[in-house]
Amino acid sequence: MFMKFFWAILRMLNGCGRIGRSIQRALCLLVAGVFCIAAVSGCASRRANAEAASAKVQSLTRRPVSNLPEIKNVVQSAIDQTLRTFEYDPSYAKLDYPGGDVPIERGVCADVIVRAFRTAGVDLQKEVHQDMTRSFASYPTRWGLRRPDSNIDHRRVPNLMTFFEREGKSVPITRNSADYIPGDVVSWELENHSPHIGLVVDAVADGTPNYLMVHNIGAGARIEDVLMAWKITGHYRMWK
Repeated sequence: MFMKFFWAILRMLNGCGRIGRSIQRALCLLVAGVFCIAAVSGCASRRANAEAASAKVQSLTRRPVSNLPEIKNVVQSAIDQTLRTFEYDPSYAKLDYPGGDVPIERGVCADVIVRAFRTAGVDLQKEVHQDMTRSFASYPTRWGLRRPDSNIDHRRVPNLMTFFEREGKSVPITRNSADYIPGDVVSWELENHSPHIGLVVDAVADGTPNYLMVHNIGAGARIEDVLMAWKITGHYRMWK
């Protein structure tokens, strides 16, 4: 919107002779300066976020419970994402298939799961797309789609929940934090009724036996003690 307004002003000044051209140059320099300042500020902010995330990861108390390489890879990937993903961006994007992804510095909550599972050899983009192609009617229809879309289907929490359920990966939902172990996927319903999803990792909250979650709820991938923060709607275990 701003750039459309800016270009409109420049076009208006085209017919204003020497004064108009001088104003155009001044405006261009001003806008360029603003963008430079914003870029430098953004870089500094990302650097500060990365440093804070790194310090937090280094201070974690880790209590792994499985030697399965898949679980170890998934958990480590989720934790590593907290060092690289600092933005929440639900924008639709054209992705490669299979193995497609948005830039690692951004994403949605489902991307945490998709990226982590890929390190264990499971491409949820491909798996969800293939399952939706086989049984499209089994999946939610709230988005008005008439056919599978490999660019977005795996990035939607209800679709991941449906896939895990159809694969027989559901385990009981309880209010006992001890029932949730590293590698588990948990879905929630937030206060605003939006679906959300995260991964249980092998780091524990200070002074408790509770495992932490990695999720992206709006400010990038974070590792936090939020397992019981919202209504749990799904509990899934890919590897046992």
